[in-house]
This record gives sequence, C-alpha cells and structure tokens, in this order.
Amino acid sequence: MATLEEITAEVTAEVEAEKPLNKQVNNEVMELTDEDYAQLITDRAAYKYNQQEFGYIQDRQEAYGSISDQLDMQYWDNVNGTTTWKDHIAKVKSDNPKPE
Repeated sequence: MATLEEITAEVTAEVEAEKPLNKQVNNEVMELTDEDYAQLITDRAAYKYNQQEFGYIQDRQEAYGSISDQLDMQYWDNVNGTTTWKDHIAKVKSDNPKPE
C-alpha cells in the first residue's frame, strides 16, 4: 500500500508528463496556473489514495447485489438447508479484500 506522499509523487510525475494542460475561462483558453497544477495534483492524489483505502467498499456493495436478492437467497437457504447466501458473502469479501 502506497502512502499519500508516494501517490502524490506519482501523480506529480503524471501531471508533468501531461503538460501543458489548459482551462477555459470566459471563452478564453489558457494554460493552468501553478496554483491550478498544485490543486490538480492534490485532488488526483487524494482521489487515488481514497480509492486505494476505501475502493473495496464500493466494489463489495456492487457485488453483494440487492437486499431483496440477498433475502431471497436466505429464504431459499432456510427452506433447502443450503448455504448459498453465506457462500456468496464470503466470496464477495474474498474477491474484494479490505486493505490492511
């Protein structure tokens, strides 16, 4: 797992490779200012860090499926004596591990 500082260094190199970047202000195209570049680096680094730290949450939420589908799995597990729901949850967790 990369630290925020390591990610910021990586993003800084990416932004440097992308220069020049432009913005449009009052229908006039101009290159980003030094402050704009600094903010871009800060924002991208924060996004990448948050994805690294917390991206698994969204991935799990999408993989779990709807509550109604899960309740249906639980109902049929109870009727049939199976473990479909527990197996599904365990697979989602193992496929999308929480970072340590």
